[in-house]
Amino acid sequence: MIKFLLGVVVALALIGGAIQFESTDESWSLVVNKEAAMSSVKNGAVRIYDFGSNLINDTDMIKSVDLTIEKQS
Repeated sequence: MIKFLLGVVVALALIGGAIQFESTDESWSLVVNKEAAMSSVKNGAVRIYDFGSNLINDTDMIKSVDLTIEKQS
């Protein structure tokens, strides 16, 4: 469970642009901007929450479905 949560945090940080890949002729490195990581994780979590709540609210709007079949002569 902890690995999953850590993976989610890293994915949100990558999406938010908090982790940057830099390479030179001699080495490769990942640079983490801590302030950008925190804000991107917060923004990503808020977006996921809003998306989920919108899905739930959209299903509540459908109260009944009327299926009628008309026979044409």
